[in-house]
Amino acid sequence: MWREIAADERHEIAVDGYKVVAYSFGKGPETILCLNGGPGLPCDYLREAHSCLIDQGYRVVAFDQLGTGASDRPTDAKLWNITRYVAEVETVRTALNLGRVHLLGHSWGGWLSIEYAVTHPGNLKTLILEDTNADMPHLVSELMRLRDALGSETVAMMQRHEAQGTLTHPEYQAAVTILNYRHVCRLQEWPAPVKRSLDDWNMGPYVTMQGPNEFLYTGNLKDWNRVPDLHRIPCPVLITTGQHDELTPACSMRMKLHLKNAELHVFPNSSHMPFYEEPHAYYPVLSSFLKRHSGK
Repeated sequence: MWREIAADERHEIAVDGYKVVAYSFGKGPETILCLNGGPGLPCDYLREAHSCLIDQGYRVVAFDQLGTGASDRPTDAKLWNITRYVAEVETVRTALNLGRVHLLGHSWGGWLSIEYAVTHPGNLKTLILEDTNADMPHLVSELMRLRDALGSETVAMMQRHEAQGTLTHPEYQAAVTILNYRHVCRLQEWPAPVKRSLDDWNMGPYVTMQGPNEFLYTGNLKDWNRVPDLHRIPCPVLITTGQHDELTPACSMRMKLHLKNAELHVFPNSSHMPFYEEPHAYYPVLSSFLKRHSGK
């Protein structure tokens, strides 16, 4: 189960002339490299949920992506694109001499993991895609379906504010809050690492790449689709999602159908963070997958 653990090592890595900070836990012979969601979030919430895998003999590495957490925070919007972030992941992997890794990506970190896996397939032992998708237009259609459940009047209100650019209006924000508690984290009290990451969110990368909130995609990733390339990923893949996830089980199934060697697990009482919402079910699934594909 997750718990907050102090990192054994803290590394400062030069990326594109800036500083990126990475955290390493444990000394195991195999490494799980974690890519957190956002974009623009510090790695706290994903790092704290997975550093406990040192108990099973793994080394766990996470890092604050450029623009987040303890890493440098430049303001040049040209830096916020998925191709540059793939190069950043590779810089971290090589700088820390990690070799072939178990790459674990959550949400936006899953999009980044897919892009990395297509670009550098030989560097992976396994790929773990958590609460993510590979086809943004398909995701947008799923998000519209989730929004529709709020009712026609609420949806019309949201569309009006989106058209007028008044997204900070309290009634619009109230609707987004309801969606977040339905489809991002269904716990009544959100865990401290989640709050810590959200409180330190850099909206620059987020707005540039995704959009103004979790349910409106207007950024440079809005047309991203790697489904046609998923067959190029040769390593074993674990896909996990929550039944109520904003990145829906339909998104996960679309990935599974196009991957060569993938398994899919849906957690019935979770939304976007099964590692916090349903840990008793989540960790055995992850541990079993890693055990079956370690030492190879």
